Amino acid sequence: MTQTPTARTPAQEQARVQLTVPAKHPMVTLLGSGDSLLRVIEKAFPGADIHVRGNEISAVGDATEVALVSRMFDEMMLVLRTGQPMTEDAVERSIAMLKASENGESDGQETPAQVLTQNILSSRGRTIRPKTLNQKRYVDAIDKHTIVFGIGPAGTGKTYLAMAKAVQALQSKQVNRIILTRPAVEAGERLGFLPGTLYEKIDPYLRPLYDALHDMLDPDSIPRLMAAGTIEVAPLAYMRGRAQPVFTKVLTPDGWRPIGGLQVGDLVVGSNGEPTPVLGVYPQGEKDIYRVTAQDGSWTLCCGEHLWTVRTRSDVRRNKPWRVLETQEMIGNLRAAHARRYELPLLTAPVQLPERALPMDPYALGLLLGDGCLTGSTTPSFATDDPELAAALEAALPGVALRHRGGPDYVFNRIKSPGDVITLENPVTRVLRELDLLRTRSNTKFVPEEYLFNSAEVRLAVLQGLLDSDGGPVTQEARTCRVQYTTTSILLRDDVMALVQSLGGVAYTRRRAAEGRKPGLARGRDVEYRSDAHVIDIRLPEGIEPFRLARKRDKYHVAGGGGRPMRFIDSIEPAGREETVCIQVAAEDSLYVTQDYLLTHNTLNDAFIILDEAQNTSAEQMKMFLTRLGFDSKIVITGDVTQVDLPSGTKSGLRQVQDILEGLEDVHFSRLSSQDVVRHRLVGRIVDAYEQYDSEHGTENGTHQSGRGRSGHKGK
Repeated sequence: MTQTPTARTPAQEQARVQLTVPAKHPMVTLLGSGDSLLRVIEKAFPGADIHVRGNEISAVGDATEVALVSRMFDEMMLVLRTGQPMTEDAVERSIAMLKASENGESDGQETPAQVLTQNILSSRGRTIRPKTLNQKRYVDAIDKHTIVFGIGPAGTGKTYLAMAKAVQALQSKQVNRIILTRPAVEAGERLGFLPGTLYEKIDPYLRPLYDALHDMLDPDSIPRLMAAGTIEVAPLAYMRGRAQPVFTKVLTPDGWRPIGGLQVGDLVVGSNGEPTPVLGVYPQGEKDIYRVTAQDGSWTLCCGEHLWTVRTRSDVRRNKPWRVLETQEMIGNLRAAHARRYELPLLTAPVQLPERALPMDPYALGLLLGDGCLTGSTTPSFATDDPELAAALEAALPGVALRHRGGPDYVFNRIKSPGDVITLENPVTRVLRELDLLRTRSNTKFVPEEYLFNSAEVRLAVLQGLLDSDGGPVTQEARTCRVQYTTTSILLRDDVMALVQSLGGVAYTRRRAAEGRKPGLARGRDVEYRSDAHVIDIRLPEGIEPFRLARKRDKYHVAGGGGRPMRFIDSIEPAGREETVCIQVAAEDSLYVTQDYLLTHNTLNDAFIILDEAQNTSAEQMKMFLTRLGFDSKIVITGDVTQVDLPSGTKSGLRQVQDILEGLEDVHFSRLSSQDVVRHRLVGRIVDAYEQYDSEHGTENGTHQSGRGRSGHKGK
């Protein structure tokens, strides 16, 4: 565009400028349909008389306004050259930027064309870009800083632009996942393990975040990304740090491994019993460590900020959801009227491990570990008063026949084939030798590893064999039925407990000392006990059948089954300082199985995290959220301090944090105003009206206003 300025008359401060629009640019794109854009400019600059003739535009009048009119048309031409159309709203915002620069209200470093042509994300035929100067500076700050606060009224595009930057970072592989969170004040902060997925529980309150996602991504891909953990939507209570000592055991499909030895791509087991990949492993340095022990003896180590999903008996009685607490929050508060206060969640399904080939039927192995003689000094034998068990054992062991010797005693005889020599080894003896069980006695028996770490069906079959032989249902009046198992082997005790826990149950153990016990009777004579007995009380979840033996199975079901397994925190004790590490897993609920089949959380690294509606965080919540920042992550916090829904007397963390962190390196505060509202023009005027009312009536920043129902995302 060429300009022909005319000399100003000093007395009148008048000026004239003539602009020539290149012929390749239709005038309608510059002036708008029916001259709608021209009318916006004329209204904004009443001191300039604008005329259009052909492809020439002239402006005469106040020198300052004529100069701004000239700059305005130049900026419009720059935008039009990019192929982006101009709208009335875009023209109004451009004029506001030029006037602010002229009046010294902005540094003038960014021109309207630079603002309006900055693309953030192109998706589904539309381009998302900032529309005001403050929006551009907000977007630029997100690129330059680790933590950015976007503070301003409704409709200024705070959340929407942050979401666009998050999707851009994910698509360019700057981060591995997006985490979207809100302080779900209206939805209830303690959402926990309600029926359905976490997304279903909080879907209504977090709907604006979903809507923004659907604007920027293929809707069909969003469920897949959420299922993989690439996009996580959760209430603020779940956005906290997690760290465990590097030697802490974590369950993988191949067995237990130290968490410090895991690498990206390795598989661990999630709360649903299924494998989930490790997305990141991040050292956390040396931290104070606590030993968290449950009443069933299970325990693990973690830092004081480690999260636990828990609930109290009162929560259960009042049908309240699970709550999320830090380890240090529960210290000194573990009892309620002498009862354990905090219940822990259990596996929702048996652990799914790869099936491995076995040399012996798992149920038969369980029976032999329970009532078999495996010393190797004689032909393997079995003792039972239940012919049903003898028949089942014989059917499960090919190549042998179970010969009844009288009373409860049976012996395994090899079935001879024509031509066999007498020196051939008994098949049962051979398998026991392969499993290193030959020559074990009652106090040294164990479950071989290939059975402990096998499919759920194999593990259950081993347990059923053990319980059918050496266990049984225990009934008590007005209580559900528990299962009891007794062994003199410490190894077998631990293996039975592991089998139970891997199936989603709980197991309690106690010791009965051999010394001082009344001798037992064998064939009419006293027999002293040589080893301590370990008694295990077992509760299995509904659907897990502990017995195959008919009389035990019937008694178990007549008594009402095993009830609901429960596990409570018994103690939290300091355990020194240790090097710690956190892992990021792809599980939908961010949980994985650690030592003794306890469920614990993973971390917030390599993530783009958006905290929306941050005015509804308390000061404590804001500190908690900011101090859980992981490695290679970026946080954007958005909110409107005039729309606080916190209980009366609770200070908004978003208000307080401005005084605390202002000026801190790598933390930036972007403040938007009514001039940045990009919804209906009336919204900006409404915001201005409320601000004027608050200032005239002394209302503290609109604390009586409510943010309920605000979507806060249509700033496109």
